[in-house]
Amino acid sequence: MGSQHAKTAPYYFVPGPSKWPVLAGASLLLTMAGASAWVNGYGWGPVANILGILATIVVLFKWFGEAFAESESGLYGDRIDLSFRWSMSWFIFSEVMFFAGFFGALFYARSVTMPWLADIDHKVIWPDFTAQWGNTPGGTIDPFTKMGPFPIPTINTALLLASGVTLTISHHALRLGQRGKTAFWLAATILLGAVFMGFQVYEYMHAYSELNLKLTSGIYGSTFFMLTGFHGFHVTLGAIMLAVVLYRLMKGHFTPENHFGFEGAAWYWHFVDVVWLGLYVVVYWL
Repeated sequence: MGSQHAKTAPYYFVPGPSKWPVLAGASLLLTMAGASAWVNGYGWGPVANILGILATIVVLFKWFGEAFAESESGLYGDRIDLSFRWSMSWFIFSEVMFFAGFFGALFYARSVTMPWLADIDHKVIWPDFTAQWGNTPGGTIDPFTKMGPFPIPTINTALLLASGVTLTISHHALRLGQRGKTAFWLAATILLGAVFMGFQVYEYMHAYSELNLKLTSGIYGSTFFMLTGFHGFHVTLGAIMLAVVLYRLMKGHFTPENHFGFEGAAWYWHFVDVVWLGLYVVVYWL
């Protein structure tokens, strides 16, 4: 939405009937059905999953393209801007609750289950088991080595902290109307996110091949990969969002006064940064 549209936009724009919500639901259903069939050994599962993902990408591309066109044509006023802000806020809140569930599972496993398995009632079954995080009752799973904070997790922390700084610089440049500087620092943010993901892929390869740490390595392995894996997925999603913002910026979208598309993606990226700080302390250090 541009500033020149603020005074001419309708009181509250209500779009007409759209086919995209139905198509999005159908493509997501195909994606999840394919994934479910895939993990259960059905031959049609991989094909259905890939087709569903591709269909979802196409639907989102078309759907968001319509929203961008509506914005740039002056149909979005201050009230639509406010509704977008509330919507993004609630979406991020839902993501906070999502990660809170996984952090809660980690806390329960460490602070409740581990001491319980080591109490006197279980000494008969596992006499050598001690309530130390990462330990497992003897013979239940293959031995593994826990993941420490050095060097990759610490490097990734520095990368995400740096990306928060570059994104803030980019935002301030946009507010000052410095589009070239905005694009440069936004591209730097995306690059830092990509490097982060590269290091995480290397970390997973190291965990599987050298530490024997896998998703099946007891509660430690499952919580480690679920928390860090879902965070990595969110970093990827955030980088895609910022890449779309960069593309729109290069197409001439956004003004210093009206650029919530940029701000919404920036909110999400900063949220991802904060979650990582929690992961870095709780998963790698404690």
